[in-house]
Amino acid sequence: MKKSLLAVTIAIALATLLLAQERVDEATDAKFRSEELEHPQIMHTLHMLTDRYGPRMTGTPNHEAAAKWLVAEMTRWGMKNAHLEPWDFARPGWLNERAPAFIVAPVKSNLKFEVLAWTPSTNGTITASTIEIDPPQGPLAPQQDNAGDGRGGRGGGRGRGGAPPRLGPTKDEMDQWIAATKDKVRGKMVQYDPDNPNGGRGGGGRGRGEQDPNRMTAAQVRDAIDAMMIANGVVARFNDAARADGVIVAQQHNAYDPSKTVPTLILRNDDYGRIERLLADGEDVKVEINVVNHLYPEGKTSYNVVGEIPGSDKADEIVMLGGHLDSWHSATGATDNAIGSSIMLEAARLIQQMGLKPRRTVRVALWSGEEEGLLGSLAYVKQHFGTAEDPKPEWFKLDCYFNVDTGTGRIRGGGIFGPPEAAKVLRPVLALFTDWGVFGANTTNSRATGGTDSTSFNNAGLPGVGFQQDPIEYNSLTHHTNLDTYERIIPDDVEKASVVVAAAVWHVANRDQMVPRFTKETMPAPVRPQ
Repeated sequence: MKKSLLAVTIAIALATLLLAQERVDEATDAKFRSEELEHPQIMHTLHMLTDRYGPRMTGTPNHEAAAKWLVAEMTRWGMKNAHLEPWDFARPGWLNERAPAFIVAPVKSNLKFEVLAWTPSTNGTITASTIEIDPPQGPLAPQQDNAGDGRGGRGGGRGRGGAPPRLGPTKDEMDQWIAATKDKVRGKMVQYDPDNPNGGRGGGGRGRGEQDPNRMTAAQVRDAIDAMMIANGVVARFNDAARADGVIVAQQHNAYDPSKTVPTLILRNDDYGRIERLLADGEDVKVEINVVNHLYPEGKTSYNVVGEIPGSDKADEIVMLGGHLDSWHSATGATDNAIGSSIMLEAARLIQQMGLKPRRTVRVALWSGEEEGLLGSLAYVKQHFGTAEDPKPEWFKLDCYFNVDTGTGRIRGGGIFGPPEAAKVLRPVLALFTDWGVFGANTTNSRATGGTDSTSFNNAGLPGVGFQQDPIEYNSLTHHTNLDTYERIIPDDVEKASVVVAAAVWHVANRDQMVPRFTKETMPAPVRPQ
């Protein structure tokens, strides 16, 4: 027992010594607190990004206008080298201008919906009858016979216990279904949802392991149905939002090519259900819609926004902070991710406005193309840094990258790519904010991309920090939905988050040594970006 107590005492003493060696600028961090809580500007930035420039779809004039406004703002604050960095989006921008829709028979009612991105316009106002189609299903996967999809237990989606999705139909089954269906759908509006993120009717997905070569994937089913609809003059398609309380998730048609599908609306679950039930009664449900979408060919070149606070004696080394500026189109992109962008801008503004001179250069980067697959940050990392296996000179000069991208909730900690010593660098500065509920830092060794832009840096073997936040309404209500607006922001949380980020950035920017990294021998194996 005495030996155990002695070991614990020695461990505590060593931990205390390590923390003491990690010097923290408590006086400056206290000034960050008082300055932000007394003179915040973050809500003005959020107002402009959401109410004035939202939504900020990659490749659209909205996004470019927001990016140019931020360059002007950073310049006005005194930051240097504020500019737009182009990268190849390789597809046109897309944005909906207007889309009224109504049930006109056997009842009259407004429809509530969002337009699916990268789908075409209607040819003016059209009125047509509605028909529901139900493509063939493949055999059920194990443990999935009772899996629900949010539509009264019709099956589909992911099964219980993590079972894979159901397998799709064979090509012969699909061809037979199309032959029997095409005459019914000519000139109609079709209710069907192969792309519903909550699962459902549509042939299922790949599942786990090898795909059965005799059965179609979800993408193949989708493409076959799209081609059938186009060939037979379907005038529009309705998808079920399949979410309660009027929530609609509206993302994109995966082909990113309006010529490969028909005008598509994602109906509020209540409206979809009403039409479905009237059709089941044998009613001729007629709907009138007029969808006006725009393509922006110039959007094939998109932009990341970059600005700097120059360093002093270690100016060639860089501490970065950022978030993605782009958003989806069904709301103004407040929590995803005007908040993350604004927190990073506010943190940099605090350092700049207070006249502080960091030893390392502090660089803000706000990404586009995140929603389509981290495209902007991956392009930037590839251009500037390379990878651990094929590094460019700047790879050795990037100290750390900080990222925020999970909504309005208060920061609770951070996760950094690197060895255990990397988290020990962050813990002392984050410990200054335990009164705000900040609890520390952990590490990851994953180089897989996904979720947010810090993983683009991790993928290259660089120290990326993803801040962890209270979930608030993010996953349940605002993430990619029609409710992601300014009203969902909690001012106190985003102001305090800006202080925490400013303190963390200031700490790393002024240390004698860079943040510890994996060595060549301990670096995890590379992972191909998804």
